[in-house]
Parts: sequence; structure tokens; C-alpha cells
Amino acid sequence: MSKKTPTSTDLIHHPYEAPPGFQSVMPGVHKASTVIFKDTAALRARQWKDKTGYTYGLHGTPTTFILEERLAELEGGLQTALAPSGLSAISLVDMALLKSGDEVLIPDNAYGPNKDFASAELAAWGITHQFYDPLRADLLPALITERTKLIWLEAAGSVTLEFPDLLGLLRVVRQHSYIKVALDNTWGAGLAFSAFELDPGDGLPKGVDISVHALTKYPSGGADVLMGSVVTRDEALHLLIKLTHMRLGLGVGGNDAEAVLRGLPSLALRYNAHDDATRQIAQWLIQRREFAKVLHPALPDSPGHAYWKETCVAAGGLVSVVFDERFSVAQIDAFVDALKLFKIGYSWGGPMSLAVPYKLSHMRALGSSIKGNLVRFAIGLERVEDLIADLDQALASLSAG
Repeated sequence: MSKKTPTSTDLIHHPYEAPPGFQSVMPGVHKASTVIFKDTAALRARQWKDKTGYTYGLHGTPTTFILEERLAELEGGLQTALAPSGLSAISLVDMALLKSGDEVLIPDNAYGPNKDFASAELAAWGITHQFYDPLRADLLPALITERTKLIWLEAAGSVTLEFPDLLGLLRVVRQHSYIKVALDNTWGAGLAFSAFELDPGDGLPKGVDISVHALTKYPSGGADVLMGSVVTRDEALHLLIKLTHMRLGLGVGGNDAEAVLRGLPSLALRYNAHDDATRQIAQWLIQRREFAKVLHPALPDSPGHAYWKETCVAAGGLVSVVFDERFSVAQIDAFVDALKLFKIGYSWGGPMSLAVPYKLSHMRALGSSIKGNLVRFAIGLERVEDLIADLDQALASLSAG
């Protein structure tokens, strides 16, 4: 008997369907652009906004819906929108909430691309911005006008790690019901403090309106995924963001969503390990005479330490050092180059420790009490003793030179 040669039609329309009820530790990975409907009535009736159905891969799959729900749980919100990167999550919030004639206020020590997006794209669309000092909540009222529609917070500050007066800033903003508050919560990872439960007191509403997270960092944990999230707790605000998200065509791949889902169960363990190691290394660094200042929110001399102490239970995996002024940029670069375990690269939250030099004079519009040449360390998951030995040998090389 001759065997029938299968055609492409047979392979594409094969009738077998796997039985339901399969369960495993990790959710399945669903990858799709096209979603199949059983009939035209289902096509016309189905919608994606409340996660009751699937219409097109860009609007969600079981994998991305599960990730969204788990991230909302992590941050203490109710809904999540996923974006291809942390920066795209920031720009999504700006574009959803702002229109020509509006103004946004941004901390002067915020993530640089957030500031750049305001200075370039938002400005070109007729949206103005001002930078403010996040340690001086008393100065914020003078900047707020009827045009102010969005105020960004960031804890801790980018690179220099000043911890802002979150409660004081919220106390000011919450007196203006027309202003939304968005927090870049990447550093805190939903673990250092609860963004939606911050209590400014005086009977004012608690928490921020929006928590943005670069999932690229701690949640993925592998330094191999780019993704961002926007978490909210208000249905109308979430719908506004989701509709802008849809019109922009933002989406994330199924395999990337899987990678973040795999990282979430160990997130708290890894974050605590980063936190513990970084505190030990920060204590070692403050003993070194090469540094004029060591910046880490849990250190009493670090800017904003008192605000960190009243708000947080952890301090993450970042620590920065400002070199003594006797060292030139070339010498500091040579120190970074001499490191062996610490690799040179941006980002953080992965298993490998990283070091990046910065020139502070290029980074602040309002000036800062922190001046000079800085190196930021992202502490990975290596043994603390090995990392300290690496820092020690690189500093010895610097002194010898």
C-alpha cells in the first residue's frame, strides 16, 4: 500500500488538538500575530481591553496577560501595560497623558533619556517641561501651574542615587487633583517600597498614579531582555494608557515575556542578594581614601538618606563613588579598565557586576552638591569577597600609576 504524501494543506489544517488540562510550573509560551475565531459572530463580539478574549497578537496572548497580572501584583496595582523597553514605557506615559500646551515636571536627576525625550520630542509637540530638585519638596509649589499635567518621580536618582523626598513631593502634588504622578520604580523593583501605598498624610490620597518599571533590570535578571511595564490602579487611567499603547502599536514578544516570567519567582531572592552584597561593598568603599564620596541610599552621608530610611526596606544593587579631585579622567578610566570581574556596560540587575564612568558636569541642569568624576557600580551575584578583591587590585593599579 502506498503512503499518501501529505500536502501543505494537510499540514496546515491538521485536525489534531492537544487535550486540555495540561499544567506545569511555568506558563506556556504563546506566540501569535493572527488569532483564530470560530465564526464571524465571535470575531465581531470579542474584545481585548478587559482580557476576556483575544483579537490580535499585538493586543495580548495568554503569556502576556499572565505577565501583566503578575506585575500588577508585584507593584500593588490593578492593571499593567507592557512595552518593548523601559524607555518606551516612559514615553508611552508621556504621550498618553500630555498634549500641546501642557507641561511636565521631571526630577533633575532622572534617567537621562526621560529628560531627553522631554527636551526633544515633547518640546517639538508643544509640550513644555521643567526640571526640579527632588530633595527640595518646598521648592516644587512654585513650579506648578494650571498647565502642569504630569509630574515624574524617580527613586533613587539616576547614577548619583540621591533618594527623593517622596512623601513631601506627594504632599505637594496631591493638593492638585488635575495632576497625575508617575514614578520610575525600576530601582525599587516593587520591593524596596510600595509605590501605591506611599502616604503623604493630611488626609491626601495615597501613592502614585502610575508606576513604570524597566523589566530589563531586576525582573528579567539575565541581562538578556528588553521590556518595560506601566502599572496603574485606576481603570479609566489604565484604559487611556492602553488605547495609546494600541495606537502606537507597542508589543512584546512571547519569548521575552517568558523570560521575564521565569525571572519573577526568584526576584525577591535576587534583589535581597544584590542589596546585601552592595551594602557590604559600600561599607568597604567608604574606608578608601581614593573616594571623596560614596553614594548609596543606606549610607547616612548619602543625599536623601533620611527620606530613604522613612520609606524603604531595601536599597538595591547600585553604588556610586566620586573620586578625589586629584585623579584625572584618564586615571579613572584606567581604574575601570583594570577591573577584571566588573565588566564595562550599562544596565544592572543581572548576575554580572558592571562599572561605568560618568562626568557629572554633563548630567545636571540645576547643578548638584555632588561634583566631580563618578563611577557607578552595579553589583551582581558574584561572591562579595571576590568583588572587593577586584576593586582592591584595580585601585592598587591606579595608585601605582
